[in-house]
Amino acid sequence: MSNHTRVTHFILRGFSDVPQLRLVAIPLFLLIYTFGLLGNLSIIMAVVRDSRLHSPMYFFLKNLSFLDMCYTSATIPKAVAISCTGSGVISYLECATQLYIFITFSSAECFLLTAMAYDRCLAILRPLLYGSIMSQKYCSALVVTAWVSGAIYSAFHTFNTFSLLYCGPNVIEHFFCDIPPVMRLSCTDYHLSEEVGFVVSSCIIMSSFALTVVSYIGIVATVLRIPSVDGRWKAFSTCSSHLTTVILFYGTGSFVYLRPASQYSLILGRLASVFYSVVTPSLNPVVYCLRNKDMKFALQKLYCRTKY
Repeated sequence: MSNHTRVTHFILRGFSDVPQLRLVAIPLFLLIYTFGLLGNLSIIMAVVRDSRLHSPMYFFLKNLSFLDMCYTSATIPKAVAISCTGSGVISYLECATQLYIFITFSSAECFLLTAMAYDRCLAILRPLLYGSIMSQKYCSALVVTAWVSGAIYSAFHTFNTFSLLYCGPNVIEHFFCDIPPVMRLSCTDYHLSEEVGFVVSSCIIMSSFALTVVSYIGIVATVLRIPSVDGRWKAFSTCSSHLTTVILFYGTGSFVYLRPASQYSLILGRLASVFYSVVTPSLNPVVYCLRNKDMKFALQKLYCRTKY
């Protein structure tokens, strides 16, 4: 190992290796990023300003929107700058920092989605006790737990990835520093670190997903016992937006992270990353606003003040 020289920087490929595709990708990603940023910011402002939305469900939604803004901002601005300038150079420390920040936000969102599933489950299964259990203090504690858990989980994966020796090559086939494409560049055997990371991810993330599934099993079982069709639809409509977000988040994220780095596909991996790191967070405002009358009214009230 004494003969190896550690790399001091990496080179990110950006959105595409083809210059023509890059010219299309840059404005497209900027458009999606701006749309998601404005949409999530609008949700935060609507929840803060409208007193009718001062409930646990919208408190979690406000925090989810903030996470989505941070989530996309951790990767897209840097990726756009790299693609525009053509220089994909990123320092070793900056790469490790970007990976830590990105995984912190993404894993915190995973834990927050579980807390939101628990909130919906409690609202439908125990409606009379819901108000007393889901107090402001308890909701804040759940959000803080999601953030702290995400930071600890991210610290493990960042250490697990960058404790490996990197001595060249240093070209990352991605538009940001992510675990599989970075780990593949190690000049030492990374399979033990890969397996440890895979086991930890499977245990923690899949446990969070399992709790979400259990919550929805309880919701579905309760909703099916409601005698009227209108009652069933009204009860389930409060969960449909969250369920859509969960499917999008886990569906795209599991494709990249719940498989070994040695089996990582450069093209498919980059495409899946686009969906879970850019498209899904930007679509969340649309998902929550289309099926939620209160949110639509609050947004109309926010942007059309004279009418209301």
